[in-house]
Amino acid sequence: MRIGHKKILLKEVATFLNGYAFKPSDWSKEGLPIIRIQNLTGTNRDFNYYNGNYNKKYLIENGDILISWSASLGIFLWENMTGILNQHIFKVIFDKNIEIDKIYFLHCMKFLIKKIEKNIHGSTMKHITRPEFEKIKFPIYEIDIQRKISKKLIFITKIIENNKKLLNKMEELSKSLFTKYSKNKKVVNLELEEICEFIKDGTHQTPTYVNTNENGYKFLSSKDVSKGIINWDNTKYISEELHKELYKKIAPKKNDILLAKNGTTGIAALVDKEEIFDIYVSLAILRLKKEYNPKYILEGINSIETNQQFKKSLKGIGVPNLHLKEIKKVKIPIPPIELQNKFAERVEKIEKLKFEIEKSIEEAQKLYNSLISKYFDN
Repeated sequence: MRIGHKKILLKEVATFLNGYAFKPSDWSKEGLPIIRIQNLTGTNRDFNYYNGNYNKKYLIENGDILISWSASLGIFLWENMTGILNQHIFKVIFDKNIEIDKIYFLHCMKFLIKKIEKNIHGSTMKHITRPEFEKIKFPIYEIDIQRKISKKLIFITKIIENNKKLLNKMEELSKSLFTKYSKNKKVVNLELEEICEFIKDGTHQTPTYVNTNENGYKFLSSKDVSKGIINWDNTKYISEELHKELYKKIAPKKNDILLAKNGTTGIAALVDKEEIFDIYVSLAILRLKKEYNPKYILEGINSIETNQQFKKSLKGIGVPNLHLKEIKKVKIPIPPIELQNKFAERVEKIEKLKFEIEKSIEEAQKLYNSLISKYFDN
């Protein structure tokens, strides 16, 4: 069978058994764990239990494939204890007169679900009906080809997973380094206003944006600062006239620190290159005095301890925000400059390793996307 030669309806591939409609009154503190959507997505890992009579068809064993079809669309390989299935989740039963490799099915359905997510009912509560679901066209190959495809995809996903684990270890290493240096005997706790030349926020007026091809200037808000980095790729732009007006008040430069006042509240990022841009009120800009290392201070601002200080200072209902006066009073443990510099050197080495790992993940992901498009979208 050549690639893409045959597609069949999903109902011809397997039977999709919907779970049992448990009521809260059925829940118990012992018995079989009830497998709900939140147990699959990880939003809540705690189980409710059922200790009554049940039909064995609803039992889920380690290795079963499950598909959530309401509220959250997704496919999952169950790798856990025996449980009993709740409603709004299909148990996939391969009982048709056709050979299917389970891992091939898993990867193919992940791809197909992403495609149908764009055309389903409900703007916030995603939902697909059984008739619609069973009419999805599924690309089928001879079993030996399915297994070859599975082998390739397993290999690539393992590379991605292992590199992501390594990336997490690198991030934990940075945090542990900060803990080590911030606990030095020579450390003093200083307020941010003591270590900064100034702490200001951006314009309080919502600007009129322009297209990038209109000689616009980059305009950053809190949405452009996340996970300790600035995302320069999706920024909005303002006119040259407005830029000149704003730039007279605040002219950001390399090694300034941008701090999210709302949105991703309390997250900071370093301006790591020479770039002309302006900022919105949702960002504060911190310009450090020369005797402080920006990379060390950045790690201090993004630390758990500082984050807790920020949380205590949040103001407002609905969209809470940080006020400048609270930001200025937040304290950071400051070691001597020699230790700050040593910390920065080590973090720089870690950042280089992280960059290489991220690059490897990106390349592996591109290869994975290319293969699933080749095998499943033709």
